[in-house]
Amino acid sequence: MRTIDSKLIENAVRDMCVDGCVNLDESVIESFKSNKEKETSDIAKNILDILIENAQIAKETKKPLCQDTGMAVFFVKIGQNLHIEGDNITDAINKGVSRAYTEGHLRKSVVTPIDRKNTKDNTPAIIHYDIVDGENLEIEYAAKGFGSENMSRMKMLKPSDGLEGIKEFILDTVYKAGPNPCPPIVVGVGIGGTVDKCAQIAKKALFREIGEHNSDEFIKNLEEEMLEKVNELGIGVQGLGGSTTALAVNIESFPTHIAGLPVVVNINCHSSRHKKIVL
Repeated sequence: MRTIDSKLIENAVRDMCVDGCVNLDESVIESFKSNKEKETSDIAKNILDILIENAQIAKETKKPLCQDTGMAVFFVKIGQNLHIEGDNITDAINKGVSRAYTEGHLRKSVVTPIDRKNTKDNTPAIIHYDIVDGENLEIEYAAKGFGSENMSRMKMLKPSDGLEGIKEFILDTVYKAGPNPCPPIVVGVGIGGTVDKCAQIAKKALFREIGEHNSDEFIKNLEEEMLEKVNELGIGVQGLGGSTTALAVNIESFPTHIAGLPVVVNINCHSSRHKKIVL
């Protein structure tokens, strides 16, 4: 049995939230560059250059990549042989988020849903837990902006709708989103489970690095097919046309009931911010 202090978790979360909002993942930047080389639209090429420059300025000046520093979303794997002293893990994570968004001067965007009162420190965070073997703690963080989150959709398809129904729903969701989620986007897709599980795995799909595919060969091929079809929609960078509507389509699946076929499409903007640490 390994023991760690909750303060270690709090400090690590504080640092990763600030880092995540300032330093864009290198796989995203490389995708901007590689898509620029393939682009036929001069406008799209110019905006991709601006996105690359924006990431560099954010890194050099230690300023947020975007004014919307989002809701803090976490996927946490807890080793069953790990003991945490001090605060419970949820409180430790939320204290880290609070410090990051206040000390790091990140925009505090979290409000109560009905009366819209700001919680003033961007808490509470959205936290998904998984108990695993071992004695380590793995924490993945994403800053989820709502320009893209608002464009996400869920649908309970009939089993008879099958694969073609899934493909049609993905494309229809991206088409209706248009320029609103600040493309080029990352498309996270959850297939199966229940309503809540489907949404969870769609969100988890967004945490992958650009270019990282599902380990299942069938799903991998589906991801590649859907990325090609999404980019054929012609929405393009910032909705101004071109062949770079999405950087990736990431799909996760989970067994579901014989009577159902849930599908969730969770969209992320071009500022695909996520970080991972292991304690």
